[in-house]
Amino acid sequence: MSETQEPEHRRLVITGSGIAGLTAAIYAARSNNDPLVLEGDEPGGQLTLTTDVANYPGFPDGIGGSELVQRMKTQAKNFGADVRHGVVEDVDDSGRPFELTLNSGESLIADAVIVASGASARTLGVPGEDDLMGYGVSTCATCDGAFFRDEEMVVVGGGDAAMEEASFLTKFASKVHLIHRREAFRAEDYWIDRLEEHVEAGEVEVRKNTELDEIHGTPEGGIDGVSLLTHPDGRPSEKRDDPDTEKYDLDVGAVFLAIGHTPNTSYLQGTGVEMDATGYLHTEGGTGGGQTRTGVPGIFGAGDVVDSHYQQAVTAGGMGAKAALDADDYLETHDEPAPEAEAAFADDD
Repeated sequence: MSETQEPEHRRLVITGSGIAGLTAAIYAARSNNDPLVLEGDEPGGQLTLTTDVANYPGFPDGIGGSELVQRMKTQAKNFGADVRHGVVEDVDDSGRPFELTLNSGESLIADAVIVASGASARTLGVPGEDDLMGYGVSTCATCDGAFFRDEEMVVVGGGDAAMEEASFLTKFASKVHLIHRREAFRAEDYWIDRLEEHVEAGEVEVRKNTELDEIHGTPEGGIDGVSLLTHPDGRPSEKRDDPDTEKYDLDVGAVFLAIGHTPNTSYLQGTGVEMDATGYLHTEGGTGGGQTRTGVPGIFGAGDVVDSHYQQAVTAGGMGAKAALDADDYLETHDEPAPEAEAAFADDD
């Protein structure tokens, strides 16, 4: 490639190849917007960690997360979407079109951008976690809880998400063990009160000042149990050599991590796109068109980069469709008019 070669110019770039990004690609390709989908370091997003998706409409017998993503990718390609590996490191919104810099050093020019790079669930890094992710370890109770009916389950966390997931799992579990590394919860009183109702009913057991230390099992056989650390002053993993630190095993069949998500939006820092303190995008919302617009005209948000609450495949897909429709409207509005049509375009504006 010549050093002076101009960057590739695309009408629409979609950052992320999860459900939101691929749904956006399907709609955008059908609208002849020639979308380029950049897969990033986690092609397919979080859904690929789910071995069986039972709540996605149209699959009454369930479908594997990876298979669902692959089908959507094939569908997008069949309509003309271009899908390739690429990790965006920076977006320059100081002019139009936008300039995207990838971690490979490559630059792209885009007339519009749909941000659908998702959010990464935080994990603990304990032994067994990676090997058993999707085989008894999960970051989504509503996705996977029903697969472990009548098992004892562990939920790790002390915030609203952990309380909500523990409460939800009482529908399926013989008992839920809520593991929190400190004495005090950071959840809202509402969720603590709801959890306490389940504790009083014998459905939940709270283990404070306790941390998950190891997960036992195999992908073939699932989880056999976990090892826990406890210390009366909390954060026991930092006090392993303290004589007051105890380690013990617990027989459970599933582990749910509810310690938060990190939206993959750091590449938008320095742009005019508004984000909250944790990196979730602010979009227009509302009931009319343009719900996925960010504060920067031409940049749209969809899926888990926007949604810190629902975080479901079907809601991500819906937002991806909205973003593609909003981007199509933007591109049509901002296309350069032919010279003879400029006056008429101005009169109609």
